[in-house]
Amino acid sequence: MFEFRSSQYISFDMPLTTFRPFFSACLLLVVFGASAWATQRPNVVLVMTDDQGYGDVGIHGNQVVRTPHLDQFAREGTQLTQFYCSPVCAPTRAALMTGRYFYRTGVIHTSRGAARMASEEKTMAEVFQDAGYVTGIFGKWHLGDNYPLRPQDQGFQESLVHKSGGITQPPDQPNDYFDPLLWKNGEPVQAQGYCTDVFFNAAIDFIRDSQDVPFFAYIATNAPHTPLIVDEAAWKRYADQEQDEVTAKVYAMVENIDENFARLLKTLDALKLRENTIVIFLTDNGPQQKRFNGDLSGRKSMVLEGGIHVPCFVQWPAKLKGGDQVSTRHAHLDWLPTLIEATSIQADLPNKIDGVSFWPQLSGKQKEVEPRKLFFQVHRGLDPEPYHNAAVLGERYKLVMNDGSFGHEKLTDVPEKQRTGFQLFDLSKDPSEQNDLAKQMPEKVAELTKAYDAWFADVKASREFATPAILLGARATESTLLCRYQDGYYQGSRHLGWRVEVQEPLLVQLRLNQVAKPGEKLMVQWLGNVFAYDIENLKEPVTVLPLTPGTGLMDVWLQAEGTPREFIKDNSTTGDVVVSPVREGD
Repeated sequence: MFEFRSSQYISFDMPLTTFRPFFSACLLLVVFGASAWATQRPNVVLVMTDDQGYGDVGIHGNQVVRTPHLDQFAREGTQLTQFYCSPVCAPTRAALMTGRYFYRTGVIHTSRGAARMASEEKTMAEVFQDAGYVTGIFGKWHLGDNYPLRPQDQGFQESLVHKSGGITQPPDQPNDYFDPLLWKNGEPVQAQGYCTDVFFNAAIDFIRDSQDVPFFAYIATNAPHTPLIVDEAAWKRYADQEQDEVTAKVYAMVENIDENFARLLKTLDALKLRENTIVIFLTDNGPQQKRFNGDLSGRKSMVLEGGIHVPCFVQWPAKLKGGDQVSTRHAHLDWLPTLIEATSIQADLPNKIDGVSFWPQLSGKQKEVEPRKLFFQVHRGLDPEPYHNAAVLGERYKLVMNDGSFGHEKLTDVPEKQRTGFQLFDLSKDPSEQNDLAKQMPEKVAELTKAYDAWFADVKASREFATPAILLGARATESTLLCRYQDGYYQGSRHLGWRVEVQEPLLVQLRLNQVAKPGEKLMVQWLGNVFAYDIENLKEPVTVLPLTPGTGLMDVWLQAEGTPREFIKDNSTTGDVVVSPVREGD
């Protein structure tokens, strides 16, 4: 890992109050301590796992994976049998947090500058915080690692998260699922234990500390996302059942999630909070690898059902009857308006909400829903294209456009023989998407295409797909890490800097994580101007320079005079840059 702060070593066997900032404790006492009405409001616990597909629970027909507690929770609660998410991580998280299609929020896909959500988006955490809830996130955020895009900037009063899209991804390298380096309220901590256990432990401590006030706890595990690191004995039990090593490891990770979910429910029971706590379980997209996924076609990154149709279960004993199913179609962006209605909180939502509350269906007050279409799309690059790995889901028919092209920035880059074109499926008769009706029903294809065109134009108009800049300056943190893999701007495979904003004249130190060769200079480009600086220490290229206000690409690299620039091609921390303001007296 390219470190720029010292880390502390903590154990999560201790109550979180040990680490909670003093002002937060005072705030709780003053604001919530005397508020009798606050305790009557339901708590909300939202658990979302990573890359756990529709078929990765026993209740969906999987005879191998052991998920007895999730299965029981689903049977005794409400199963949303037609629930949808985006095909990949960050888009689902942006939609879940805002109730909006992710293209409106600044998120485009999962890395390379495309997984930053604009700070002006109002999140679920901010909505609950405004309503007097204590808010906490434990696990994966994946919507921005720099101010003002971090979870603690976006409504979470307590946060224990990993950076980027997963543990072991840049910038926190090396790292591991066991004893991982994490970030607690913006500061690095070396946790003890397996990552999923650590996140649930922290969430359970948070719940214990917050039991006298309404709370919103968001537990977003990075498991079973790759790398598939899990206890060897646990996965070998599945290998002994003739599962390949990859599947065995996934199932072991899922089984561990199930055990932690049981601990969570047991805690709520012991604290006598279960009755008035809304507990939600869902996953962020389909499985990354090929394995049992019910009868669904496709997997993660695809807009076929296997990539976007996911498990979703909910319980609220005080208000929802058990053993129920909701078979109408709903999606990630519907949870925010649903929870607002269910909890009766007053929400000031400054932006257009795409989601629709399904509280009437959950509560049994209304079976049917108003007809609408759901839209899905995601692909690499920062310029979303029409019809590129996209789908329209109507009441009965689903239009799939060039499925499987996620990994290409442009549709023209997909070999013609690999393009699927437009496909039409009748999900009422063909949920496995095996029978393409596009040629038989051109009118339906035209109808859904027209709806898609209007949607694409609408979400584009929100911000023209512009990603938010990383802020440098007085309002930013002491040191800002520019991660090449997660936040860099790319053209093809070439990294060309980071989109940053400087709000006032600023003197900064730039430190490049790359060993220089003799004769190379430290090159900096800002607002169209290129500067070359001599390097005193080849192992740690550093310079100090003034930055004029503006928004644009800042690029930093090594180059010797008269030689072409060499571009870093791997997904390591090499080429990352720490920007530190230089103040008077430094």
